[in-house]
Amino acid sequence: MKRYALLFFQYFVFCLLSYGQVQNPPLITPRARVIIDNDFSGDPDGLFQLAHLALSPSVEIRGVIGSHLRPKDWFDSSDIQAVHAAAKANALLSTLHLKTRIPVFTGSNTAMPNDSTPVQSEAVDLIIRETLRTDTKEPLYILCGAGLTEVASAVLKAPEIAGKFTLIWIGGPEYPDLAPAPPRASGIEYNLNIDIAAAKLIFNRSAVNVWQVPRSTYRQPLIAYSELIEKIKPYGETGHLLVTALEDLMLRVKKSEGNLGETYILGDSPLVLLSALQSPYEPDPSSSAYVTKKAPRIDSEGAYEDNPDGRKIRVYVYLDTRLLFEDFFAKMKMLTRGR
Repeated sequence: MKRYALLFFQYFVFCLLSYGQVQNPPLITPRARVIIDNDFSGDPDGLFQLAHLALSPSVEIRGVIGSHLRPKDWFDSSDIQAVHAAAKANALLSTLHLKTRIPVFTGSNTAMPNDSTPVQSEAVDLIIRETLRTDTKEPLYILCGAGLTEVASAVLKAPEIAGKFTLIWIGGPEYPDLAPAPPRASGIEYNLNIDIAAAKLIFNRSAVNVWQVPRSTYRQPLIAYSELIEKIKPYGETGHLLVTALEDLMLRVKKSEGNLGETYILGDSPLVLLSALQSPYEPDPSSSAYVTKKAPRIDSEGAYEDNPDGRKIRVYVYLDTRLLFEDFFAKMKMLTRGR
């Protein structure tokens, strides 16, 4: 009898310890709301940031938006990219076995036809609905690791929301006074090129509060494949799915006679760093650095133009990748330890 009592006591202690190790430690509760908008059928880095944010108890995810890529994109050449993106987001979230379901919304499968005409989608309605809430004082961040179609469309449909959220955007080319372009850089930065019209609306004509992570900065979260093998892949369904998605990409590139080397850029993961991993007092991404610039104009070719009348925006120039990666590794361990 004593043996069974001891086993029960050990199991009880294990449950108590495990409770503090899963995705919602009791000492940490949400202090910000986020909407995640990403092209999950494209570069797998979007899935990494989704998993990381879903395991971050300081933010409440109000919705995940699956968004489109460029037409005939190499990652997904279909005409239902947003549908595929939403499906991949749901598949990833299902591996986490969260207690509370995170809703996933399908964005538009096409870009805006011009910078004055919004697209229609359930994702646009989500942004407007969440932004106009009056029953909470928690700040709202829209975390965008792709084109700006849904955000721009929401602002066009409901202009009154423009000052009620912060847009953290992974996108846009280098600023010449801050950093050089990488060797053999594409003419138009990838995420900006997904929907130039939407970017023009946000930068040229809106009052949206923007925290921008341009290409020179989002290339900083460089992680070794060996780290992913040792610190992510062994940890449950989630770790296996994430690293396998990257390995599938590596194999596909290799078959095309390319070579990605032994590192990968988790370029969308700054969305986690700048929203969930803020400082305890005077909350802000205090371990990363930014400059304040006047928002440039974006022309029809996706290039910056000086705008003396532009509003002030944050442009991040340095990211605390130690905090970003070590937090992710720890949360992946905690996820499986609590099961």
